[in-house]
Amino acid sequence: MKPTAATAGHLALDAQALYLQLREAVRRMLEPGTRLVGIASGGAWLAERLQPELSLAHEAGVLSSSMHRDDYAQRGLAASVQTRLPFDVNGADILVLDDVLYTGRTIRAVLNELFDYGRPARVRLAVLVDRGGRELPVAADFAAARISLPPGLHLGLARTAEGDFHFDVKEV
Repeated sequence: MKPTAATAGHLALDAQALYLQLREAVRRMLEPGTRLVGIASGGAWLAERLQPELSLAHEAGVLSSSMHRDDYAQRGLAASVQTRLPFDVNGADILVLDDVLYTGRTIRAVLNELFDYGRPARVRLAVLVDRGGRELPVAADFAAARISLPPGLHLGLARTAEGDFHFDVKEV
């Protein structure tokens, strides 16, 4: 199987094809002044790749969920990932990007982090995959794919050294 697809039983997702769908949706969602912010790490990879492909003048930001997670005591602080917002959050139109939307807990955490930096005018969410299983009332404005996975599987975006995307599926 090509490295751009992930399988778990009958599941096959082409991350590169989903990325192209996401890119076109983000292009339609952009308004003058919209700022891209990726959730570390998969969402940050998406924002990093979208920025030049969409010819956006402003640098994309990165949001870390680690300081606001409800499981911080178990996970601790991820040393390699820190929030970086190279713009004034106050009054900004922000499009948050993530690879996989699952329980909604990461989104809650990054929204808390974002509001620590200011009060945006609007925040929207675009994801590659919405896998269901929500624990909080969170919804994406755009999802390239909507699937259902059992709770015992972890789906995450990975990338090759060349920057091509693929999904990793692991049992947890």
